[in-house]
Amino acid sequence: MMQATPITILMADDDEDDRLLTQDALKESRVLNELRCVNDGVELLDYLRRQGKFAEPGNAPRPGLILLDLNMPRMDGREALQEIKQDVQLRSIPVVILTTSKQEEDMIRGYDLGAASYITKPVTFEGLVELMATLGRYWVEFVELPRERDNTQ
Repeated sequence: MMQATPITILMADDDEDDRLLTQDALKESRVLNELRCVNDGVELLDYLRRQGKFAEPGNAPRPGLILLDLNMPRMDGREALQEIKQDVQLRSIPVVILTTSKQEEDMIRGYDLGAASYITKPVTFEGLVELMATLGRYWVEFVELPRERDNTQ
């Protein structure tokens, strides 16, 4: 088995409790990835495009994985996913929808827009720990992710 290289996981979720629980679950599952968080789709795109408060070098390392909630203020996850997948610089970043929505139309639309996976948020902390451990292993140990393109040339 290859040596696992930790990745930056970027979570877009407006619920502070969900962000904190996810952070705790990552620690509990012993996944060594760095978790960064944004509050909504507008902040997500600013982070990915290194704009606004994310413009300083080092403030926004390119994520190897985005965890995306669907229901957020200002710009929801559906709109943000569509923007990401239409952007030639961002579309190679895998996006996992992590949401409370169990509506089939949300799932279908998410996949149609280019989501890598659609996961309903677990209802228990133990379920979240198990999910984070599984996601961490899958995206770090098994999946090969492209490096960021150099746009300076």
